Amino acid sequence: MAINYNLAKVYALSDNDTEFVMQIITLFVTEVPQDMLQIDLGIKTKDHKLAYAYAHKIKPSLDLLGMNVAFEEILQVEAWTKAEGKRKEIVDTFASVQSQVEKAVKEIKKDFDI
Repeated sequence: MAINYNLAKVYALSDNDTEFVMQIITLFVTEVPQDMLQIDLGIKTKDHKLAYAYAHKIKPSLDLLGMNVAFEEILQVEAWTKAEGKRKEIVDTFASVQSQVEKAVKEIKKDFDI
């Protein structure tokens, strides 16, 4: 039972193609955690362009997997990077996205035996 993600959009997009769904979730669990590390590095080093590039990259994945709160928060991270804000302004928001991604990855790995 998916609690931290929702594959409804993925199934709709793929016309219920389970192979496609597996490709999407495999990409999510392998790439998004790595991308999150890059966003974290960008925030810590005030490299706004780095943080923006990776926040922008993962945004569609969060949307596709029905992670609505994380999606809204990654939009806030993007806005912060464009405004070149101070680090303390975005730390809690990014921590929330990180937590949601970690929970979703863990749950997907368990649900799909990845």
